[in-house]
Amino acid sequence: MEFHFLGTGAGVPAKKRNVSALALRFLEQKRGVWLFDCGEATQHQFLHSALSIPAISTIFISHLHGDHVYGLPGLLSSRSFQGGKTPLTLYGPKGIKAYIEHSLAATNTALKYPFTIVELAGSCQFEHEDCAITVFSLQHPVQSFGFRIEEQAKPGKLDVEALKEKGVSPGPLYAAIKKGEHVQLENGEWLDGSLYVEEPIKGRTVVICGDTAPVEEVSVQAKEADVLVHEATFASDHQAHAGDFGHSTIQDVAKLATSAHVKHLVLTHISSRYAQNETFYLHEAKTAFPSVIVAEDMLVLNLSKKGELTTHD
Repeated sequence: MEFHFLGTGAGVPAKKRNVSALALRFLEQKRGVWLFDCGEATQHQFLHSALSIPAISTIFISHLHGDHVYGLPGLLSSRSFQGGKTPLTLYGPKGIKAYIEHSLAATNTALKYPFTIVELAGSCQFEHEDCAITVFSLQHPVQSFGFRIEEQAKPGKLDVEALKEKGVSPGPLYAAIKKGEHVQLENGEWLDGSLYVEEPIKGRTVVICGDTAPVEEVSVQAKEADVLVHEATFASDHQAHAGDFGHSTIQDVAKLATSAHVKHLVLTHISSRYAQNETFYLHEAKTAFPSVIVAEDMLVLNLSKKGELTTHD
């Protein structure tokens, strides 16, 4: 699973940080690319990545502030122009449907692929592309959501050597045994398949949050998550400022991540006020949480099946 940070700035584009956009690419499954938020010029950021716009299968919009949605009309149009034919589903807060439809209608843009918009009224759960998605409410001047993505557990490894010792050779029975079913051998003996399968392989859990002041619900949803991606617009030098505008500081997020026993924390949505003194911001982040990464534009992180997070060269 790869995290492509296409935009990591806050509010307006900056020289080194574009506005919000994060792409999630699944490497082992046949899922498409999932895009979380789509600020202005997100499609331009795609040009500098290993991703393609037609590969996007799902878009999640956290909230209706311009720095998270102004890139949508152009990206949707380009997906069509670039030959995208596969279905695209967009999840977002109430109002996203009107915004997109009016933008496309005003520019006489017709999409050439099936496009579904699902407006989210509040917290909810649903299955999407073999993942359990939990949408939960955050605290911001406008309705804002976080998303918990949980992969389904996979069947454990089959103990082939033990089966061979029982005289069971590779064949049709293996499929039933791997499901833990009772099977009858040629000699009439019954075999309990569950005794020959290792423990199920736990799926990875990722939590991605939109703009928010610190809320306890993040700790609840991110409990023992492999990765928490959370905004940290400000360092502790602007604690009051963060509270006034519904944002979080590094220390706010570190406390939530610690409470949730998160394995890896990634900070994004960083104010341009730190562009001239990123050392200050980075130092505070590194001392706030054991396993933390401050995202920057075009950073690619790889989350292994074992939950190890590494930088992709």
